[in-house]
Amino acid sequence: MGERRMDGTRGDDGHADGNPAGQNHTPTERTPDSRPPETPTDHSDTTAPPPPSEPAPAPGPEPDPTSDPEPQPASDPPPAPSRSRKRRVLRRLVGALLALLLIPLLTAEAALWVNYTGDPASGTRTRGRDALWLGHAWVDGRKGERDVRDLARRLRGTGIRDLYVHSGPLEHDGTLPASAYRKARWFTAAVHRELPGVRVQAWLGDVLATETPDGLRLERAATRTAILASTRAVLDAGFQGAHFDLEPLHSGDRNYLALLDDLRDLTHARGAALSVAAHQIDPLPAFHSLAGTATGHPKWWSQAYFAQVARRVDQIAVMSYDTMQPSQSLYGGYVAQQTSLALEVTPDGTDLLMGLPFYHENRFGHWAHAETVPAAVRGVRLGLSRTDADRARFGVALYVDFAATEADWRAYRDGWAATPPTAS
Repeated sequence: MGERRMDGTRGDDGHADGNPAGQNHTPTERTPDSRPPETPTDHSDTTAPPPPSEPAPAPGPEPDPTSDPEPQPASDPPPAPSRSRKRRVLRRLVGALLALLLIPLLTAEAALWVNYTGDPASGTRTRGRDALWLGHAWVDGRKGERDVRDLARRLRGTGIRDLYVHSGPLEHDGTLPASAYRKARWFTAAVHRELPGVRVQAWLGDVLATETPDGLRLERAATRTAILASTRAVLDAGFQGAHFDLEPLHSGDRNYLALLDDLRDLTHARGAALSVAAHQIDPLPAFHSLAGTATGHPKWWSQAYFAQVARRVDQIAVMSYDTMQPSQSLYGGYVAQQTSLALEVTPDGTDLLMGLPFYHENRFGHWAHAETVPAAVRGVRLGLSRTDADRARFGVALYVDFAATEADWRAYRDGWAATPPTAS
């Protein structure tokens, strides 16, 4: 999803011879001079002496059979291929290359379409473990008591149990100024009063220096130590957990795993939750390696690395949007596939949440007409039905409150939460 700015918006989240075509020019055959011979002048009135006879040439030496023969003039080179022939060859090469690229892609897209067919199993609805990403306005003073009451009215009767409220971003050295979350204690108290049982977690993140020279560097021990200190501070401010979104985070990053080990020790000692926003899983084996080689931005995680992260946290929320899919059926099939891949490797003791796109943008990687809440909900239910229909620690995570429409909320309630919110 990319790191979000403190104003609640998304930040740095997150190719000549002049011949007419088709003509061959062959050398023109040269013909002898066709002019008629000159007529001799009539000299009948005079007597001309005969021309002197030319002396006979002296006999030359006999040719040496062992000597090399004199080189003969080279024959004319064959005509060059015509321009139209070159174009035909080029078109065939381009066609073959496109076929090599498109056939696997079309096969994969067809598989996603098939993934979206069928009916979800009964009972594949909310388990009361859903989450909502909230913008920064809730803890920087822009929201008040009335806003909390409206939020509570919106969430009652749904399955939302966790709120990830943006409280950063972290500085590139891992520190976090207290001014970034100065209304945190008021907000957590107001939520607990209006929505007993709902947890409020501090959503922290930053851009990583994995693809650009600037950003947070997890390989530095001092940076990881500073992140731990920032986490202690937000827990002291009243948050019941810490939710991390660090991007772009490449598959196999060992420094991230080391950070999670330390964060788990800290949060569990404080009775708090540790959760993370996770990259999507390779839709094809080793796809992150191919994407990384081709673009420098791997985007996906291997399924094995996803499992390593999931074992270290209490909740893992898959950012199952920004998928580059062009239609609802393909996007829903992609979400179904991601749900199955994540279910296969997430431990039973970890909450697995699948992200729903509560925002509307049109840009490369995301098409609002394709990535819809109804398509995502149906995809989640299909993946859950096929892989682990009775999974208890499972839910959806809604991104993000300030961009959501009434249609988004209605699709979530009708398709997943089932029960409309209670009026108050």
